[in-house]
Amino acid sequence: MTAGTLAPAVPRRTAVGYALGSVGTGGFGTLPGLVLAYYLTDTLGVAAGLAGLVVTVPKIWDVVIDPFIGARSDASVARHGSRRRFLLAGALCLPLLFAALFATPAALTGRAAAAWVVVTFVAAATAFSLFQVPYIALPAEIAPTSAARTRLLAPRVAVLAVAILAFGGGGPLLRDAAGGGRPGYVLMGVVCGLVIGAGMLATWFTAPRQSLLASSDPGVTPAAPRPARRGDALRSGLTAVREVPAFRSLLATFVLQALATGAMLAAAQYVATYTLGSQAAVTLLFVALVAPALLVMPLATRLAQRVGKQRALVTASVLFAVAAALLVPAGAAPGAWVYGPVALAGIAYAGMQLYPLAMLPDVAAVDARERGVDRAGVLSGVWTAGETAGLALGPTLVLGVLAVTGFVSSTGDEVVTQPGSALTGIVVAFSLLPAVLVALSLVPLSRYRLSAADVDHPERTR
Repeated sequence: MTAGTLAPAVPRRTAVGYALGSVGTGGFGTLPGLVLAYYLTDTLGVAAGLAGLVVTVPKIWDVVIDPFIGARSDASVARHGSRRRFLLAGALCLPLLFAALFATPAALTGRAAAAWVVVTFVAAATAFSLFQVPYIALPAEIAPTSAARTRLLAPRVAVLAVAILAFGGGGPLLRDAAGGGRPGYVLMGVVCGLVIGAGMLATWFTAPRQSLLASSDPGVTPAAPRPARRGDALRSGLTAVREVPAFRSLLATFVLQALATGAMLAAAQYVATYTLGSQAAVTLLFVALVAPALLVMPLATRLAQRVGKQRALVTASVLFAVAAALLVPAGAAPGAWVYGPVALAGIAYAGMQLYPLAMLPDVAAVDARERGVDRAGVLSGVWTAGETAGLALGPTLVLGVLAVTGFVSSTGDEVVTQPGSALTGIVVAFSLLPAVLVALSLVPLSRYRLSAADVDHPERTR
């Protein structure tokens, strides 16, 4: 769109459908991070070190496949005008594969069970990427200005918060309602998989059939329709990281923060069981973490409009790091007070989700304007790879801490007595580790130089 052109509003149907896609992304991004490590060590009898490898391998695959899917979705825009085919493929495949992830056959334990989880997790992660990569690219193509993208992303993040709350709280409740153990995880996987698929289908059904980014700016053309090979796509992604400093800074910030949130999510079940003394307490931890995000979302949107997205993200990040650090004494003095700092982290978490997701389409729009080619899919592919790797490596870091501190794995539902070193490791993984990671994320964030004026006024960047 050229300067001075009246920006069309995003249709309500499109905005609602886009927001509902976060039911799927919230479910897949939350539930495995919350319970998969615990499922491996405390139900399937997988040693903590091997469990860490199990949750890491699929994310290594993501680093390869996500840029490829992004490049192919760019080609789909060039050929068909939209990315809807990828959205549909992911929405149809993921529910079945998600259910299979938690349906490990009863005869499999230890290493054999770990192999089952690796295979099904890789397949599910691929299906998720088919949806998530084009989904992340859509805001640059359906919302015309920086402010419009923030308004579009705010409901999406609100739905994401609801989804995290529903899956993070409801998933374990479903598991426990079925008696826990393997049958409980099977019920959880089937029900949650169907809900995930429904949210994704809503986005596919309402997604526009024509990209706004290329059609509204005659200087921007879609990427070449030639199908990309994985090697070419990976090189395109690395080129984008190298060529776009704002993307590089924002990506590094988001990956470090995804590591932090992934670690806190993975450690929550261990804190509930071994620090607070109740497996069911994980639901209360989730309510404390996510519910505040719903309450402060309108304020978070206004803060971005008042001080800018970057400054708002700095504020949220500092608040999260402080809140996580306040949880360090939980090991020595466990109690209900823990929910206070967790709620404070939840307030910050709202901004840590909203602002980067609203900044990414700004980066994609400016990149398209400067280079004359729509690379939103490539950028979102690299972004998704970084996000999913961060969310998965967070649990890997937690499992590494548990392995080093002597955590004892088990089969079935029994809660074994852990050594004092392991109990300390659980609290460190839930508090100090996320605090340090988010503090480190402020370094690349300080190098982000793209303002709303740069995004909305072409003469500022050309």
